[in-house]
Amino acid sequence: QVQLVESGGGSVQAGGSLRLSCAASGYFLSSSCMGWFRQAPGKEREGVAATDSVGTTNYADSVKGRFTISKDNAKNTLHLQMNSIKPEDTAMYYCAAAKGGGVCYPGLSTWRYMHWGQGTQVTVSS
Repeated sequence: QVQLVESGGGSVQAGGSLRLSCAASGYFLSSSCMGWFRQAPGKEREGVAATDSVGTTNYADSVKGRFTISKDNAKNTLHLQMNSIKPEDTAMYYCAAAKGGGVCYPGLSTWRYMHWGQGTQVTVSS
């Protein structure tokens, strides 16, 4: 059974940094596409960043240059380093994993991902 558990969220002032983590079990993230998504109240879930099995990354325009997605394959953990955080980054952040194995594209659409975590809240104050 695949399980994704996010951590690292919290409250931060604008301009600050946070590092989100997603620990995977029952799933080898090294060989698949993984992504970070977020959902603010009253808004649709949107893709933030994604990466594939060879380190190709893809970012939403709104976070390019500020957020970095990475995998720690030894710990089977996905990270999202968030720098220069803005109030509009406030949302619940979700880790997602594509169907394991095979070729995948690190897209930012929710339909590409099969497994989801429960989310970690990020709140940014101005």
